Amino acid sequence: MSNPLVIDYYSDILCVWAWIAQRRIDELNKKLQNSIVIHYHYIDVFGDVVTKMDNQWKEKGGYSGFAAHVKKSAAAFEDAPVNEKIWTELRPTTSANAHLVLKAIEIAFGAESSIHAALLFRKAFYIDALDISEMNVLLTLAEQQMLDIQTLSKRINDGSAMAALMKDYQNSKLLNLKGSPSFILDGGRHTLYGNVGYRVLLANIEELQNKPTQEASWC
Repeated sequence: MSNPLVIDYYSDILCVWAWIAQRRIDELNKKLQNSIVIHYHYIDVFGDVVTKMDNQWKEKGGYSGFAAHVKKSAAAFEDAPVNEKIWTELRPTTSANAHLVLKAIEIAFGAESSIHAALLFRKAFYIDALDISEMNVLLTLAEQQMLDIQTLSKRINDGSAMAALMKDYQNSKLLNLKGSPSFILDGGRHTLYGNVGYRVLLANIEELQNKPTQEASWC
């Protein structure tokens, strides 16, 4: 059996397109099973929400305009429900705390636990309208996942989770990623960004599996 294809997936926990992409990732894992491995990373899109809203949405309705944009973007996707309160009544200040906790979970309890927690955090925000920029909310959600908070806090306090998060952020810049979500295939040779449909993702992955780029190199 050939080695599984590695996909580096970069997203921001507050990004609506990453919320929409969740079902596509689930379908890829279901269909391709052991032939792909997805490595989850985080990118800074909503690290400073207040500045982002002031710079990018001030002339387009501010938080209310952005809330309408999010609602409209997700409207066509029944698997990506959006609570009416988000970005209007509920205005998280940053995605960085959530990313930090997710890296701490990955270090302390493994990648699978972090992947499950990321989905839990997204559901908490988009469905339950919880403020996942608040550390106490994040730790409560982690505790509900039966994760030991003392062990988790140790990875936050000793700086290892922050170092892992900074590595993700720096790598996203080195890769010149435009935003969230971004799928990096073939060791960085192939990038798919934004609202990429499931069939497009599948076709690109299967093409690489059938015709690895290193076999096509003329150099």
